[in-house]
Amino acid sequence: MISQAVKEENEYAKSFRASQQKLASADPLWIQRLRDTAFAKFEELGLPTTSNEEWKYTNVQPIARAAFQPDIEDPIEASLSESDLRRFSYPETKDSQMVFLNGFYRPDLSSIGALPEGVVAIDIRQALRDESVADVLREQLARSADYDTNAFTALNTAFLSCGAFLSVPKGVVIECPIHLLFISTPGASQTVSSPRLLIVGGKGSSGTVIESYASTDDAEVYLTNAVVEIVLDEGARLNHYKVQRESLGAFHIATTATSLARNSVYNGTTITLGARLSRHEINVGFDDEGAECWVDGLYLVGTGQHTDTHSLIDHRHPHCTSHQLYKGIMDGKSRAVFNGKVFVRAGAQQTDAMQTNKNLLLSNEARVDTKPQLEIFADDVKCAHGAAVGQIDEEELFYLQTRGMGPDLARNLLTYGFAEEVIGKIKIDSIRAQLDEAVLNRLHACLEV
Repeated sequence: MISQAVKEENEYAKSFRASQQKLASADPLWIQRLRDTAFAKFEELGLPTTSNEEWKYTNVQPIARAAFQPDIEDPIEASLSESDLRRFSYPETKDSQMVFLNGFYRPDLSSIGALPEGVVAIDIRQALRDESVADVLREQLARSADYDTNAFTALNTAFLSCGAFLSVPKGVVIECPIHLLFISTPGASQTVSSPRLLIVGGKGSSGTVIESYASTDDAEVYLTNAVVEIVLDEGARLNHYKVQRESLGAFHIATTATSLARNSVYNGTTITLGARLSRHEINVGFDDEGAECWVDGLYLVGTGQHTDTHSLIDHRHPHCTSHQLYKGIMDGKSRAVFNGKVFVRAGAQQTDAMQTNKNLLLSNEARVDTKPQLEIFADDVKCAHGAAVGQIDEEELFYLQTRGMGPDLARNLLTYGFAEEVIGKIKIDSIRAQLDEAVLNRLHACLEV
């Protein structure tokens, strides 16, 4: 097992050298040095094992054994039908959508004409070579997402060349959502894509970003290793929706790191439906007083799927508020992991933090490991956490059956209602409709009596 991991890291080393040689002539020296430092850290850390406390319940050896190859060449032959593009798009974003095929930006499939003047929405490879945004990238890139302790974040940083840079200027309000759509096609088989997103909200700005992952082939085997960094200036507001619908043969590893300035507001919702194995690390840091965050999520998995959510809400300053609600539905022989930590540092008085994780098991073979945590080093705070694991309430099921519903429909209605508490918070109608359909399809049901 160890030799296999070493072999995999050697394959990454060969790909890394080829990548650096390919990009060296065009990219600035500082980004080359960042990649070098990150890859050295990846080699030092190695792929995590279950002996690491943070990875105790998630074994990534299947990723090592699969021998995925980092895709450093733009697969220009990759194509996407209009029907597939429509299937994964949202009407609200028809003129504010950036499309990526197998990790690479496709301007021919994208449309960003609806964005206000001054808003920057460009391929991150282009941004790295653009003098007008060089200072922002150099200051913010790899600042929120720490690659010193996370091997996958280090690996993403080492291969940093694909993804998007979004910047909303001071005071600008974006009415239409911006959709970052990552689609894997059959050309992605046995490859690693490393999307990198940097989102910067200027003082008093406001907007909505949808980050979604999908596949045209539900049997395709590939790895998505994504890192998202969000930096909100004073008074900025961001609604962030992540929808993960990867192939059921795929692996999805992701980190979302958010930095909040004074009185800024971050509202993030993650929906996890796909991938054989997925892990999402969410880190929110309060960098000044008065900031707020909502970090919600829903994971719905079935036989053969494993999903892991790790979150850290870091209250570093007084008078900040955080709310976290994660719900999980497990069917068949599936497994879920939730580890959420709220950390209140000394001096972070008047902190208000709430964390809840609820899980519904539809099968006796389904399993969940849940571990909400509070670490408090201040004495004037309001903090609470809780976790629950259970099956469908027999009394509620009996009540619906006495009102004329069959047992299958009643069970599906209760399951749907459990998920709807999170889906109902989403403010974009087409996302809610798509997720409603996805949940019902997973239940093989409709809600018509």
